[in-house]
Amino acid sequence: MVKTNSVKAWLLATRPKTLSAAAVPVMIGTAFAWRNTSEQFNWIPAILCLLFAWIMQIDSNLVNDYFDFKKGNDDETRLGPKRACSEGWITSDAMVWGILITTLLGCMTGIPLILYGGLEMVMVGIACVVFCFLYTTLFSYHGLGDILVLLFFGIIPVCCTYYVCMPLHQQIPTGEVIASSIACGLAIDALLIVNNYRDIDNDRSNGKITLAVRLGESKTRRLYESIGYIAAGIMIILVFFDLYQIDKFIPTYAIYLIYIILHRQSYQEMKRINKGAKLNQVLGLTARNILVFGILSVAAILSVIFI
Repeated sequence: MVKTNSVKAWLLATRPKTLSAAAVPVMIGTAFAWRNTSEQFNWIPAILCLLFAWIMQIDSNLVNDYFDFKKGNDDETRLGPKRACSEGWITSDAMVWGILITTLLGCMTGIPLILYGGLEMVMVGIACVVFCFLYTTLFSYHGLGDILVLLFFGIIPVCCTYYVCMPLHQQIPTGEVIASSIACGLAIDALLIVNNYRDIDNDRSNGKITLAVRLGESKTRRLYESIGYIAAGIMIILVFFDLYQIDKFIPTYAIYLIYIILHRQSYQEMKRINKGAKLNQVLGLTARNILVFGILSVAAILSVIFI
C-alpha cells in the first residue's frame, strides 16, 4: 500500500531504474575529458553535469506521468510499470508542483556550468527543459521520440560534458567524442524501443504513433537487436583507431563481448515473451545493459592511458 503523496510515492514516481540511462552519457563524456586533460581535469563540472542529468531525467519522468494520465493513456489496459498519478499515489496538483520544483532545481544545477562552458550552456539548458516537455506532449505521439533520445541521451550530454570539463581552447569535441555520443544514444534508445514495443497495442488504440507502431512487432524486434550491435560496433572501431597495436586492441575489444552477449540474451527474452506485461523484465534487462555499456565504454576509453 502506497500512501498518497508520501515519500515512497515520490520515490516510485522518479523511476530510479531509469537514472542509469541519464548517467551513462555523462560517464562517457567525463572519461574522454579526463583522458585528454590528465592532471588538469576539473571534477566540479562533471559532477554538475551528472546532477543536472539526473534531475532532468526525474523531471521528464514526472512530466510523462502527469500528461499521459491527463490524456488517458495510463488506464487499466496499461502493461508497463505502474504510474503515480493513475494509481492515486500522487495527486495531479501535487504532481504539477513536483514538475515545477524539479524543473527549477535542474535550472539551478545547470546555471553554474556557464562558468565552465560559457553562455552557450544557457541555450543547452533551455533546450533540455523544453524538449523534456515536448517529448511527452508532442514528439512521442509522432514517432520522433527515438530522435530525441539520440540527441538528449547521446550527442548533447556526451559532447557537452566533454566541453565543460575541458580547459579553454580545447573544448571542441573531437571526432571520437561525437562518434561515441552517437553510440551512446543508440544503446540507450534500446530502452525506449522495448518500452514502445510492449505498448504497441495500447498506443495504437490511443492514437500514439510511436516508431514501434509504425514498424510493427517483427521489425521493432529486429531494430532492438541491431541497435545494440551497432552501438558496440562503433565503440569497438573507436578503440581500434585509438590503440592501433593489435596486442593491446584485442583485450580491450573483448570487454565489449560482455555487452553484446547480455544484449543478445535480452533480445532472445524479448522474442520469447513477445507480448504482455512480462516484457517489463526485458525493460529491466535493457536498463542493466545500458549501465554495463557505460562502464565498459569508460574502461575502453581509459585503456589508452593504462594499457
